[in-house]
Amino acid sequence: MSESDGKVSAKDTEAVIMEATFRALSKHGYSDLRMRDIGEEMELTRQVIHYHYDGKYDLLSSFLEYVIDQYEGSVEVEADADLRTELDARIDQCLFGPEFGEFTHWDRMKVYHELYAQAQNDDQHREIFNEHYERLRGSVVEVIEEGIEQGVFRDVDARQMGQLITDVIHAARGRRISLGHEDAPEQARRAIDEFVLDSLEIED
Repeated sequence: MSESDGKVSAKDTEAVIMEATFRALSKHGYSDLRMRDIGEEMELTRQVIHYHYDGKYDLLSSFLEYVIDQYEGSVEVEADADLRTELDARIDQCLFGPEFGEFTHWDRMKVYHELYAQAQNDDQHREIFNEHYERLRGSVVEVIEEGIEQGVFRDVDARQMGQLITDVIHAARGRRISLGHEDAPEQARRAIDEFVLDSLEIED
Protein backbone atom coordinates (compact mmCIF):
# COMPACT_ATOMS: atom_id res chain seq x y z
CA MET A 1 0.00 0.00 0.00
CA SER A 2 1.35 3.41 -0.95
CA GLU A 3 1.47 6.35 1.45
CA SER A 4 -1.32 8.06 -0.49
CA ASP A 5 -3.43 4.90 -0.26
CA GLY A 6 -2.90 4.87 3.48
CA LYS A 7 -4.08 8.45 3.79
CA VAL A 8 -7.24 7.73 1.84
CA SER A 9 -7.90 4.66 3.97
CA ALA A 10 -7.47 6.64 7.19
CA LYS A 11 -9.79 9.33 5.87
CA ASP A 12 -12.42 6.76 4.95
CA THR A 13 -12.17 5.16 8.37
CA GLU A 14 -12.62 8.54 10.04
CA ALA A 15 -15.71 9.24 7.93
CA VAL A 16 -17.22 5.87 8.91
CA ILE A 17 -16.62 6.58 12.61
CA MET A 18 -17.96 10.13 12.34
CA GLU A 19 -21.16 9.06 10.57
CA ALA A 20 -21.62 6.30 13.16
CA THR A 21 -21.26 8.98 15.82
CA PHE A 22 -24.06 10.95 14.15
CA ARG A 23 -26.34 7.93 14.31
CA ALA A 24 -25.46 7.14 17.92
CA LEU A 25 -25.88 10.73 19.09
CA SER A 26 -29.21 10.98 17.30
CA LYS A 27 -30.44 7.88 19.14
CA HIS A 28 -28.91 8.31 22.59
CA GLY A 29 -28.08 12.00 23.02
CA TYR A 30 -24.89 13.46 24.43
CA SER A 31 -25.34 12.55 28.10
CA ASP A 32 -26.11 8.86 27.54
CA LEU A 33 -23.70 8.27 24.66
CA ARG A 34 -21.20 5.43 25.10
CA MET A 35 -18.36 4.32 22.85
CA ARG A 36 -20.19 1.01 22.59
CA ASP A 37 -23.18 2.80 21.06
CA ILE A 38 -20.98 4.23 18.32
CA GLY A 39 -19.42 0.84 17.67
CA GLU A 40 -22.87 -0.68 17.20
CA GLU A 41 -23.61 1.82 14.43
CA MET A 42 -20.82 0.68 12.10
CA GLU A 43 -19.46 -2.48 10.55
CA LEU A 44 -15.89 -1.85 11.75
CA THR A 45 -14.87 -3.28 15.11
CA ARG A 46 -15.08 -1.03 18.15
CA GLN A 47 -11.31 -1.43 18.60
CA VAL A 48 -10.85 0.78 15.53
CA ILE A 49 -12.42 3.66 17.46
CA HIS A 50 -10.05 3.19 20.38
CA TYR A 51 -7.11 3.01 17.97
CA HIS A 52 -7.93 6.44 16.51
CA TYR A 53 -9.34 8.25 19.55
CA ASP A 54 -8.41 8.45 23.22
CA GLY A 55 -11.90 7.98 24.57
CA LYS A 56 -15.30 9.59 24.13
CA TYR A 57 -14.17 13.17 24.74
CA ASP A 58 -11.40 13.03 22.13
CA LEU A 59 -13.79 11.48 19.63
CA LEU A 60 -16.46 14.13 20.18
CA SER A 61 -13.90 16.92 19.78
CA SER A 62 -12.92 15.45 16.41
CA PHE A 63 -16.60 14.98 15.59
CA LEU A 64 -17.28 18.68 16.16
CA GLU A 65 -14.49 19.63 13.78
CA TYR A 66 -15.78 17.10 11.24
CA VAL A 67 -19.28 18.62 11.28
CA ILE A 68 -17.89 22.15 10.98
CA ASP A 69 -15.62 21.18 8.07
CA GLN A 70 -18.61 19.76 6.19
CA TYR A 71 -20.22 23.18 6.20
CA GLU A 72 -17.20 25.41 5.80
CA GLY A 73 -15.82 23.41 2.90
CA SER A 74 -18.95 23.13 0.79
CA VAL A 75 -19.94 26.70 -0.14
CA GLU A 76 -19.83 26.85 -3.93
CA VAL A 77 -20.28 29.89 -6.15
CA GLU A 78 -19.35 30.48 -9.78
CA ALA A 79 -15.96 32.11 -10.29
CA ASP A 80 -17.57 35.11 -12.00
CA ALA A 81 -20.43 35.45 -9.48
CA ASP A 82 -21.06 38.92 -8.07
CA LEU A 83 -20.50 39.63 -4.38
CA ARG A 84 -24.21 39.68 -3.48
CA THR A 85 -24.55 36.17 -4.95
CA GLU A 86 -21.57 34.99 -2.89
CA LEU A 87 -23.01 36.54 0.25
CA ASP A 88 -26.39 34.91 -0.44
CA ALA A 89 -24.69 31.52 -0.90
CA ARG A 90 -22.86 31.76 2.43
CA ILE A 91 -26.01 32.74 4.30
CA ASP A 92 -28.10 30.02 2.62
CA GLN A 93 -25.45 27.44 3.48
CA CYS A 94 -25.67 28.31 7.16
CA LEU A 95 -29.46 28.45 7.26
CA PHE A 96 -30.39 25.57 4.97
CA GLY A 97 -27.20 23.52 4.67
CA PRO A 98 -25.74 21.42 1.85
CA GLU A 99 -27.28 18.17 0.65
CA PHE A 100 -26.22 15.05 2.55
CA GLY A 101 -26.62 11.40 1.64
CA GLU A 102 -27.55 10.40 5.17
CA PHE A 103 -29.15 12.69 7.74
CA THR A 104 -30.55 16.01 6.62
CA HIS A 105 -29.09 19.40 7.42
CA TRP A 106 -31.47 19.66 10.38
CA ASP A 107 -30.61 16.19 11.67
CA ARG A 108 -27.01 17.35 11.76
CA MET A 109 -27.83 20.74 13.25
CA LYS A 110 -29.78 19.05 16.05
CA VAL A 111 -26.66 17.12 17.06
CA TYR A 112 -24.48 20.21 16.58
CA HIS A 113 -26.70 22.30 18.87
CA GLU A 114 -26.81 19.61 21.53
CA LEU A 115 -23.03 19.77 21.73
CA TYR A 116 -23.21 23.58 21.51
CA ALA A 117 -25.40 23.63 24.62
CA GLN A 118 -22.76 21.64 26.51
CA ALA A 119 -19.97 24.05 25.58
CA GLN A 120 -20.75 26.39 28.48
CA ASN A 121 -19.18 23.78 30.77
CA ASP A 122 -16.38 22.70 28.43
CA ASP A 123 -13.42 24.97 27.67
CA GLN A 124 -12.07 22.94 24.75
CA HIS A 125 -15.40 22.56 22.98
CA ARG A 126 -16.19 26.22 23.64
CA GLU A 127 -12.93 27.12 21.92
CA ILE A 128 -13.88 24.99 18.88
CA PHE A 129 -17.28 26.67 18.64
CA ASN A 130 -15.72 30.12 19.10
CA GLU A 131 -13.26 29.49 16.29
CA HIS A 132 -16.11 28.32 14.06
CA TYR A 133 -18.16 31.42 14.89
CA GLU A 134 -15.22 33.70 14.09
CA ARG A 135 -14.56 31.96 10.76
CA LEU A 136 -18.25 32.11 9.83
CA ARG A 137 -18.51 35.79 10.73
CA GLY A 138 -15.16 36.45 9.08
CA SER A 139 -16.29 34.93 5.78
CA VAL A 140 -19.30 37.26 5.72
CA VAL A 141 -17.23 40.28 6.75
CA GLU A 142 -14.67 39.54 4.03
CA VAL A 143 -17.32 39.63 1.29
CA ILE A 144 -18.84 42.84 2.65
CA GLU A 145 -15.43 44.53 2.88
CA GLU A 146 -14.62 43.53 -0.68
CA GLY A 147 -17.97 44.91 -1.83
CA ILE A 148 -17.28 48.22 -0.08
CA GLU A 149 -13.83 48.40 -1.68
CA GLN A 150 -15.30 47.74 -5.14
CA GLY A 151 -18.03 50.33 -4.63
CA VAL A 152 -20.96 47.91 -4.90
CA PHE A 153 -21.83 47.98 -1.18
CA ARG A 154 -22.39 51.02 1.01
CA ASP A 155 -19.61 52.07 3.38
CA VAL A 156 -20.79 50.36 6.57
CA ASP A 157 -19.14 48.78 9.60
CA ALA A 158 -18.49 45.41 7.97
CA ARG A 159 -17.58 43.65 11.22
CA GLN A 160 -20.74 44.80 12.98
CA MET A 161 -22.92 43.85 10.01
CA GLY A 162 -21.21 40.46 9.76
CA GLN A 163 -21.87 39.84 13.42
CA LEU A 164 -25.53 40.84 13.07
CA ILE A 165 -26.04 38.42 10.16
CA THR A 166 -24.23 35.62 11.98
CA ASP A 167 -26.23 36.13 15.17
CA VAL A 168 -29.53 36.11 13.25
CA ILE A 169 -28.51 32.80 11.65
CA HIS A 170 -27.66 31.24 15.02
CA ALA A 171 -30.89 32.48 16.60
CA ALA A 172 -33.02 31.15 13.74
CA ARG A 173 -31.37 27.73 13.85
CA GLY A 174 -31.81 27.55 17.61
CA ARG A 175 -35.48 28.55 17.37
CA ARG A 176 -36.17 25.89 14.79
CA ILE A 177 -34.37 23.15 16.72
CA SER A 178 -35.35 24.01 20.29
CA LEU A 179 -38.83 25.46 19.79
CA GLY A 180 -39.91 23.58 16.69
CA HIS A 181 -40.52 26.74 14.66
CA GLU A 182 -39.91 25.17 11.25
CA ASP A 183 -40.37 28.43 9.38
CA ALA A 184 -37.69 30.24 11.44
CA PRO A 185 -34.89 29.88 8.84
CA GLU A 186 -37.10 31.18 6.02
CA GLN A 187 -38.26 34.09 8.19
CA ALA A 188 -34.66 34.92 9.09
CA ARG A 189 -33.64 34.78 5.43
CA ARG A 190 -36.37 37.21 4.41
CA ALA A 191 -35.47 39.56 7.26
CA ILE A 192 -31.77 39.52 6.33
CA ASP A 193 -32.68 40.36 2.74
CA GLU A 194 -35.16 43.12 3.56
CA PHE A 195 -33.44 44.85 6.46
CA VAL A 196 -29.76 44.21 5.75
CA LEU A 197 -28.69 43.08 2.30
CA ASP A 198 -31.11 45.10 0.15
CA SER A 199 -30.01 48.29 1.92
CA LEU A 200 -26.36 47.30 1.61
CA GLU A 201 -26.26 47.42 -2.17
CA ILE A 202 -25.66 50.69 -3.98
CA GLU A 203 -28.27 51.30 -6.66
CA ASP A 204 -27.02 52.05 -10.15
